[in-house]
Amino acid sequence: MLPQEKAKMTDKNELARIIKQQRVMRGLTLQQLSAGSGVSASHLDRIEKGKRFPSGGILRKIAQPLGFEETELLTLAGYLSPQPHRVGESQPPYGLKELDPYAARALAQEPVETQRAVIGILSMLKAIAQTYRRA
Repeated sequence: MLPQEKAKMTDKNELARIIKQQRVMRGLTLQQLSAGSGVSASHLDRIEKGKRFPSGGILRKIAQPLGFEETELLTLAGYLSPQPHRVGESQPPYGLKELDPYAARALAQEPVETQRAVIGILSMLKAIAQTYRRA
């Protein structure tokens, strides 16, 4: 296997793992994700097992039910280039939807319990930040 083919296989498996872990973290079954996205459960199952690489259209459909912005999932899949943070721009608030795609990728490699803890902490920090903004 050529190095490029091996890298594509790793990316495909990594994306599959991220999608499955995000679904599990949200407490969704394949059938529930299917109902929320309009993508068949069997197709979602093949994506999660790394047997199929999702198209951009499929990623758009499953992004919202999984708690991602469309661009985050498209970036993780390699359809979009990561947008570097520009000096002088304000940082987006932390939270599941605003999680940097690279942080989401790293977090997806952790056990589900760790992912839930980190997301919980980020959610609390976001709520605290919102409270201070209102005051």
